[in-house]
Amino acid sequence: MIARPSILSPIAAAAALMLSAPAQAAPDWAAVGRAIGKGGVMQPGEIYKVSLPRTDLKVTLDGVPLKAGFALGSWVAFEPMGEQAMVMGDLVLTHAEVAPVMSRLEEAGFMVTALHNHLLRSQPATMYMHIEAHGDPVKLAAALHGALSASGTPFTAAPAPTPPADIGLDTAEIDQALGAKGKVNGGVLQYSIPRKDQITSDGMAVPPPMGVATAINFQPTGGGKAAITGDFVLIAAEVNPVIRALRAAGIEVTALHNHMLNDEPRIFFMHFWANGDARNLAQGLAAALKKTNRQ
Repeated sequence: MIARPSILSPIAAAAALMLSAPAQAAPDWAAVGRAIGKGGVMQPGEIYKVSLPRTDLKVTLDGVPLKAGFALGSWVAFEPMGEQAMVMGDLVLTHAEVAPVMSRLEEAGFMVTALHNHLLRSQPATMYMHIEAHGDPVKLAAALHGALSASGTPFTAAPAPTPPADIGLDTAEIDQALGAKGKVNGGVLQYSIPRKDQITSDGMAVPPPMGVATAINFQPTGGGKAAITGDFVLIAAEVNPVIRALRAAGIEVTALHNHMLNDEPRIFFMHFWANGDARNLAQGLAAALKKTNRQ
């Protein structure tokens, strides 16, 4: 059984763990990867992140076949606390998978912090389950493997086709519009844009790789067009200014919700969708980003 967060002050508990961390060895991340069934990658801030894209699903939206790296990317990330860890994640599930995965997570002591859609009109429909737990990282990873075994989530990487050198978008122009450098991953142009302010959960700092950076993805749809999706990471005062900016650009707001329970400041996640001229969509997204406290 994995312990839930202490009923004592979360900040005090986290501080005590961190004070003891220098005398302890770092978590064995290779063992964590073996326990979950797939190796991860170290991210800034000593975060160990395991990507579990739903390459088994064939989902379309408004006639666009969605790439796994565009909108179907399950992931879990571990933040070390001495030899212990906090884990957060976002699990992409079909409707039929939600109940069995949730039951196994609850039995293992995980908190389910949110369950919702990110997209509208997608076929088949997918749900997104956000999770959090604290404890021994290897035991956390093993519990995650057990829970996700109740779904069709692949634990091995699918053979990746050789991506074209040119994905059909002016990536430099989009970089300039968004004020960030994107990366092409599996034919999808991806952006991760952190906030300037620090976010905490249960008293622990939550760095951007734990899921608190604005994510923007472009999937080319031909002729200089692209489908876009992702989520803006917002405080309450930013929510409606961003909605107005997105709608003015013809970008659909598809969901607005929390991903965490005990976050400070209170954070909202706004998901979006559009398919059109990539240049125009980038400008609309840039106008929305100006309404946020982005880096």
